[in-house]
Order: sequence, then structure tokens, then C-alpha cells
Amino acid sequence: MTDLPFIDIRAVAKTYESDSGPVPALSSISLRIERGEFVSLLGPSGCGKTTLMMLVAGLASPSQGEVRIANKPVDKPYTDLGIVFQSAELLDWRTALQNVLLQMEIRKLRVGDYVDTARGLLDSVGLSGFEDKYPDELSGGMRQRVALCRALVHDPEILLMDEPFGALDAMTRDQMNIDVQHMWLEKRKTAILVTHSIDEAVFMSDRVIVMSKRPGSVVEDIPIDLPRPRPLEVRNTPAFNDYTGRIRKRFQELGVFTNV
Repeated sequence: MTDLPFIDIRAVAKTYESDSGPVPALSSISLRIERGEFVSLLGPSGCGKTTLMMLVAGLASPSQGEVRIANKPVDKPYTDLGIVFQSAELLDWRTALQNVLLQMEIRKLRVGDYVDTARGLLDSVGLSGFEDKYPDELSGGMRQRVALCRALVHDPEILLMDEPFGALDAMTRDQMNIDVQHMWLEKRKTAILVTHSIDEAVFMSDRVIVMSKRPGSVVEDIPIDLPRPRPLEVRNTPAFNDYTGRIRKRFQELGVFTNV
């Protein structure tokens, strides 16, 4: 690991103010993420996973500590990234291709320069022939693929994903895991995935960051040493089960899981 990580989260804490008083979300998190790594934030609901991702994006400010990217403090929205949320958030009156290219309009870039890139991304996730379809003509998985392409069309150095597959059925979720892995292997973006799924975190990641209940803190940083590309069948291997079993045991120790 280099002396200067690409993303450097330094003793970050976050507290929100509410009518009933302060609500601590994160407690002194320090985390280093190298360029090109795929890291998952895994923890119970309300532990601050999304808050931590928003701090990296510069869409929220820490109450304590700092976030640095490429050794520069993140003190405003960081623009060289793409974000995929749980809901695709497509515009109903725009086609799939137009929704992908919306990214360029927002950034005030020449849309025509990115049409071929957008079409190529849609093709890479199995949506060739659906470029002119509207959101109500697409399945949930298709809409989420469009959202993923929109996040990547400007070739950002960082990809942030906040439970992007949580609303999908199990088979579509598996396919999305494969699609994202394929795209990540091709471009090697620095990726952060927020998820509640232990299996998904292990399957997708180079490292799994296990977080405690709120206020969230890092309780374990687990490197995942499984060869890539990873087929779905890797989930049936002893090595995969060792990782998922280790994480489940940790959550039991934290009181997240309880035995009947």
C-alpha cells in the first residue's frame, strides 16, 4: 500500500442535528482505498454506510476529520465520479439513450461527442436494441442498467453505488453483479458499494469493510482473495463460504444477528 492512498478517510465522524437533539451517524472512521480497488461497505441499516459514501462524494461534510482524494481535501462536491442509487431515477419522458446522455447535459459537455460511448455502454449490459425505449417499457433490472451506464458515460475515476440492486429480484440481482464486475474489470474504476448483502459484498469486492451499528465504525477490514473474473459458482466454494461465515460470525458478536 502506498504512502498516499487514492481515497483517504481520516478519523471521520458525522453527527446530524434533529428536533430531538444530535444524532450520531459515524464514529471516527479511518479508511484507505487504493486506486482501482473495489470496496464494499457492509453493515446493518442505519449504521452510516450511505453517509460515509456521501462524505466521499463531497455531498455532505464531516463533523470531525476529513476526506482526501488524490491527497486533496474534499470540501465541495467531487465531480469526477458517478453515483448509482437504489432507485434508477430515470426521466419518464426520455429514452434509455437520452437518460444516459443526461449526464452530459448536466455537465454542460457536448452531447454528440458521447453518443457512441453511451450506445457502447448500453450494449455492454445487454441493452442493445433498447436505446429508444422509455422507462415504462423497461424492466426494473433494465432501468438499473441504464442508471449504471449514466453513471459511467463520462468515464469517471470513481464509481459509487448505494444499494443499487436492493430492489431487484434475486435472478436479476445476480446478473447485475456479473454485469458490474465485467464493467469494473474492463475499466478498473475505484468503486465503493454500499450493501446489506454479505454474499454480494464478498462476490463483488477486493475488500469488505464490516461496520458496527450506529454510530457506525469499522470493526473489520477483510481482504477477499478470490480469483477474477468470478462466476456465480464461486459462491459454492469453501473459500467463499469461509468469508461469508466469518462475516456472519462477526455480526453475531456485534449483536446484529441473534440465534433463536
